[in-house]
Parts: sequence; structure tokens; C-alpha cells
Amino acid sequence: MRPARVFLWTALAMVAFAGNSLLCRAALKDTAIDAATFSTIRMASGAIALWIIVRVRDGARPPEGSWLSAFWLVAYAIAFSFAYLTLTAATGALLLFGAVQATMIGAGLLKGERFTALQLGGVALALGGLAGLLLPGVSAPPPLGAALMLFAGLSWGFYSLRGRGAGDATRVTAGNFARAVPFAVLASILALARVSADTQGMLLAVASGAITSGVGYAIWYTALPHLKATVAATVQLSVPPIAALGAVLFLGESITLRLVACSVAILGGIAVVVTRR
Repeated sequence: MRPARVFLWTALAMVAFAGNSLLCRAALKDTAIDAATFSTIRMASGAIALWIIVRVRDGARPPEGSWLSAFWLVAYAIAFSFAYLTLTAATGALLLFGAVQATMIGAGLLKGERFTALQLGGVALALGGLAGLLLPGVSAPPPLGAALMLFAGLSWGFYSLRGRGAGDATRVTAGNFARAVPFAVLASILALARVSADTQGMLLAVASGAITSGVGYAIWYTALPHLKATVAATVQLSVPPIAALGAVLFLGESITLRLVACSVAILGGIAVVVTRR
């Protein structure tokens, strides 16, 4: 694949990933849809979109995946949605991304990877930024929303770790999305007392599932084989800033000095770790 096309696919994938935060926050803030229903529609529409992509590309070959991976996928999706009941799009994206990378880095340490002094400094910087973001104060995120988003990031990290070397990434993701739908439906049944929805909210959920999740992942997995591992890890640092910019432009959110400073610390520290690996 030509470098220009790799750059284009990568950029589109990062915009799609940031778009998930924007669509979810917009739906839960400005429409009547509840978080569980949003998650269920997102999983279902993502499964349909990925099934179509795999069917067009591979014919009748069945999707792959596993039930355990599907569990971590839906755990991420549900925690992600409930977190955005209270978090801004920018703060949520930063917490999510930080938790995902922390999970991946932690898994490397448990497997015996050794960090240089510079990498340990990067870890300390990122942890300091996270602590600074979560410390009580006027601009601190709500504790429950922050905890849910950190759990969402942990779940996505586990999902990503399970997906390493699991075969064709798009087919595996399609199978995992399909298996995640029953879990999401069960969550909606448990939250039936609070179920609500409107047309706008459902359309945003479909867009999140089919476009920024389903098509977004397919684009990312198309570009990923053509990127070095360090480049693939580092380029994802762009997702929180893109989400923050989109939140200002489309959701009317404001960016605080505290968020900017903590973002620089968290993303800068992670960048040191992943680029030195």
C-alpha cells in the first residue's frame, strides 16, 4: 500500500475512534436515549456493519472471535456509555486512552519486559498527570464517571491483548461484535426500568456502531499491517486531542487548563514509553 494511502487510512481511523466519544456524549447529553440502550444498538449495528464488510470481502467464510473476548468488548462498551453520562468527551477520551495504554504496558511488565530509566520516568509522568486530573477540585471529573471510564479502558486493554495474533483482525472483530450483542441485550433487560430512547439518540447509536466502530475498526486493521508497532502505538496519542477539538466545535464543551496540562503529562509520558519500546 502506498504511504499516502496508509496515512489517509490511519488518519480516518483516529478520527473514527475520537468520533465514538463525541457520538456517545452527544447522545447521552442531548437526546432521550439511555446508556444501556445506546450500548445495545451500538453493538448490534457494529456487528451488522462488520458482517457486511467481511461478507463482501471474504464471501461466505464465517467470522471468527471468542466469547471471552466478546465479554471484554461489551464490558468496555457498557462502562464507556455509562461513564459519558457525566464526563465530557475530552476527559472521557483521555481517561479511556490512558487506561488502555496502562493496561498494555502493565501486561508487558508482567511478561518480563524491562524498562529503561527514561521509560520509568515516562510512566511516572503519566501517572502524575492522571493523579493531577483526578484530584478533587472544581474541574475534576465526577469520581463515578472517571472510575467507569478507567474500567472501560482496562476492558478494552484486555480485549486488545486477547486479539494479538488471533488471525484476521477484521473477521475476529466481526465475530466478537456478534457475540457481544446478547450480553448487551442482557444489560438492557437488567436496566429495563430506566429504558428510554428517541429517534435522534438511536441514529447516533447506529452511527457509533456502524461507522465509527465497525467501519473505523476495518479501516484501522487495513492500515495496521503497514505501520511499525511503535508508530501504531504512538499515532493513537492523537485520539484524545481530536476528541477534545471535536467537543469544542460540535458539543460546545470548554477545555480547562487542568485538562490541557494533565493531557500533556499523560500522553507525553506514554509516548516516551511506547517509542522507546
